[in-house]
Amino acid sequence: NTAVQGVNAVSQVVRAVEELDALPEVDVIVVARGGGSVEDLLPFSDEQLIRAVASCRTPVVSAIGHEPDSPLLDLVADLRASTPTDAAKKVVPDVGEELERVQQLRDRALRTVRGILDREERGLAHALGRPAMEHPQRLVDERAAEIDALVGRSRRVLGHLLDRADSELVHTRARVVSLSPAATLERGYAVLQRP
Repeated sequence: NTAVQGVNAVSQVVRAVEELDALPEVDVIVVARGGGSVEDLLPFSDEQLIRAVASCRTPVVSAIGHEPDSPLLDLVADLRASTPTDAAKKVVPDVGEELERVQQLRDRALRTVRGILDREERGLAHALGRPAMEHPQRLVDERAAEIDALVGRSRRVLGHLLDRADSELVHTRARVVSLSPAATLERGYAVLQRP
């Protein structure tokens, strides 16, 4: 217990906060005071108290006055409660309410996971229902047939090109032979080399 207004309030509250912060078994510190005039709440805007609360390692809850009251302590505390009663509810919640909230969160998480699983199952079923997935060998067979057709066509074209080249070669050889000097001599002509 400390003074919560007057000249001794700041030093007593600072000392109490520092003592509680030094105890390892303390889980949370609640600085609480009921409502009052602005002058009554001035100690909770004092720089010394603000610095002491800001340096605490233990979480601090500010529960000063009523909802509209806002001393500077509210700005540095880890949690602001609108009233001392609100601070008690926030620091020590009702077990039944918390268990109900946990159950609601579990139910919501379960619905979310089920929704994701259902969506993914539908997507998988849709993907597996595609013709390419139902009969994957058919694609390979179609491509093999296309390859066979292209190979046959390329062989025919190449054979045709080779036949034409052979024919051109025969004609060219015949012209070369018929125009050669040896062919002219065979037809009865002579080449005189001595006078």
